[in-house]
Amino acid sequence: MNKIKRRDFFAGALITIPLMNCSNNTITKLGSDIDREAANAMALLYEINPDTQSIFERAAGVLIMPSITKASFGIGGAYGEGVLQIKGAPIDYYSVASASYGIQLGALKYSHVLFFMTQESLRDFRTVDGWEIGADAEVTFKEKGYSYGISSNTVTKPIYGIIFGQVGVMAGASLEGAKYSRLIRG
Repeated sequence: MNKIKRRDFFAGALITIPLMNCSNNTITKLGSDIDREAANAMALLYEINPDTQSIFERAAGVLIMPSITKASFGIGGAYGEGVLQIKGAPIDYYSVASASYGIQLGALKYSHVLFFMTQESLRDFRTVDGWEIGADAEVTFKEKGYSYGISSNTVTKPIYGIIFGQVGVMAGASLEGAKYSRLIRG
């Protein structure tokens, strides 16, 4: 088991608590702000990989998380807000949050999109508060100079996720352990 020094714990908490201190009762962004950021994120994704547009069109629903911030100093956390779209129309707003500990230091900002390729996977996502990605999902991310290697013909899982737009000095944009919760936005 990792032993965390008291100094590292408190330093990590100072970084992490502001990220994790968001709840469904606290409005940090309006729905229109999230919608605008989501449109910009999708434009970037289509620019990086034009094949994702055909995946978007085939999907039963798409969760767009345009900006997730991850920070860590021994103990870390990540938080972001996004929109669930069905056939391009905003339906619900969601937050994603995760926590971690271990040998890690830095900050990272990234975007991710989850494509729900079946009605069943979309229904499961919408009915479970605190939903987590499971084995029925495939997640990829883009490193500089390498292609995703995806198209509408290569997507075979009910849920397909893409991490992109990473900016920062921290390794490890990941969806592992992330929990999604519905938000009320105006």
